[in-house]
Amino acid sequence: MKPKPSKASAPPASGKPKAGGELDALVRKHLRVGWLALLVFLSLGIILESLHGFKVGLYLDVSNQTRRFMWTLAHAHGTLLALVNLAFALTLHLLPGWPAKDKTFASTCFLGATILMPAGFFLGGVFVYGGDPGLGIFLLPVGAVMLLMAVFKTASGVKRG
Repeated sequence: MKPKPSKASAPPASGKPKAGGELDALVRKHLRVGWLALLVFLSLGIILESLHGFKVGLYLDVSNQTRRFMWTLAHAHGTLLALVNLAFALTLHLLPGWPAKDKTFASTCFLGATILMPAGFFLGGVFVYGGDPGLGIFLLPVGAVMLLMAVFKTASGVKRG
């Protein structure tokens, strides 16, 4: 007769072992955000290329140079930040000793920067005033500071490793 396995050694009902639930949730969040942001910002790039290819005046006219520049920066920064989120998700697994408070702070800052920086550029290009970007551009410095804080916290976590 086989002995019954104890409840402590039995796998969870889902069939998946529970390995650091909070860490796994954070990793999944950044993987999800990274891949979705990559989809959104690569799609924006395709739209911008189409506006260029079809010679749409709203995008190409000399009077809309600021708009074109802002939207191009939104696409480029959004794509880069999508990849940064994917890299952060992988980094989380490599630093199991990194304090949860620091991980959560860096995570929140990366997510905020991923939204605010491209949104600032994009909204700055929606309404242009005499060659100057619109008020949406004020989101950019907030997102940039969040990005710097997230990178600093992550670099500090790697150093402690």
